[in-house]
Amino acid sequence: MGLGNPGPAYAGNRHNAGLWFLRRLCAEHGGELRAQAKFFGETGAISIAGRQVRLLWPTAFMNLSGRSVAAMCNFYRIEPGQMLVAYDEIDLEVGAIRFKAGGGHGGHNGLRGIIDSLGGSRDFRRLRIGVGHPGHKSLVTNYVLGNPPTLEAEIIESRIADAISVLPGAIAGDWEEAMRILHTAT
Repeated sequence: MGLGNPGPAYAGNRHNAGLWFLRRLCAEHGGELRAQAKFFGETGAISIAGRQVRLLWPTAFMNLSGRSVAAMCNFYRIEPGQMLVAYDEIDLEVGAIRFKAGGGHGGHNGLRGIIDSLGGSRDFRRLRIGVGHPGHKSLVTNYVLGNPPTLEAEIIESRIADAISVLPGAIAGDWEEAMRILHTAT
């Protein structure tokens, strides 16, 4: 899953970093995202490491992402531990990118909605895409709903490419090695 808000006004926002990841992953593996009403979003399927990977972008606003995730998980019988959710992370500096297994929502409304929709389960994998912090919590909303400067956007895109390059190993079952490679890449 790649989290991001719908509409052209939000396309370049930091809050859409998860969607940037999903779209690039889809394109690099010859997939296509299409609107799917029963999943309240856009979906697609690609093959990585010989396995079919389902893609989802919940096209509701961030705090309503859980409805899409629950619909797809219920339909395909996907367990939380089989999911990877990509999202923007203000607690990581621009250019930092980390895999994480489980955890809380950290104040991220998209993650909060997903956890709620999964009956409180936090046992899904995450791709935390660092977008930096504005310095004070009162500035966070405008910051994440703003576009990063060109250089920061390029850094984020470069790190997204690094994450995509290690996905085959993670999907094949070597999550720890994929984490090690990603976390030590410059």
